[in-house]
Amino acid sequence: MIQAFPDPRSATPEGIVAAGGDLQPESLLLAYRNGIFPWPHPGLALLWFCPPARAVLEFQDLHVARSLAQARKRLLYTFTMDRAFRDVIAACARAPRPGQGGTWLTPAMIEGYCRLHRLGRAHSVEAWEAGRLVGGVYGVDADGPFSGESMFHLRPYASKLALLRLIEHLGSRGLGWLDIQVMTPHMKAMGAKEIPRDEFLKRLARTRSLGLKLF
Repeated sequence: MIQAFPDPRSATPEGIVAAGGDLQPESLLLAYRNGIFPWPHPGLALLWFCPPARAVLEFQDLHVARSLAQARKRLLYTFTMDRAFRDVIAACARAPRPGQGGTWLTPAMIEGYCRLHRLGRAHSVEAWEAGRLVGGVYGVDADGPFSGESMFHLRPYASKLALLRLIEHLGSRGLGWLDIQVMTPHMKAMGAKEIPRDEFLKRLARTRSLGLKLF
């Protein structure tokens, strides 16, 4: 179990805070509480990151494209929460990523997040079509803030609609933003933005001080 991490403000220019350690629940929770997340790289010790530019989605800035809004109205899928966490993370690991030859979701990472889920600290939203899992999203509750980790879809709009369900749930618990760590084109299209690391860490601390109970 990791006892402490260096100050994220001391990270390398690439955002590396530390190398090595384990993926025990206590280590993962300590990392997320401090704005740090694991990101394995082949051939290297486990790397822990806090990027100089952090991607966040403020719910007030959420942009729902017309096509997504129409899909939402059509009630294409049914949604559940925490019904199939392992299946969601396994599907995220299998999902093809443009420009990537593999996945950062190694078997050790999957087991680490599944342990967090069993402790009630990692959560998923699932999209179902005729009893088949066709999309989903999962992330980590960092004592009030929430870090979205990954999502997948096998049917059109399934992952984005699952994300909207997650945002609805978090908003109903008093949370106004989502940590998405690293910007992606589809999250940018939904209204996400990058903020400096110092601003992110201050926001993280303020949100944790609210004592929100997300689940």
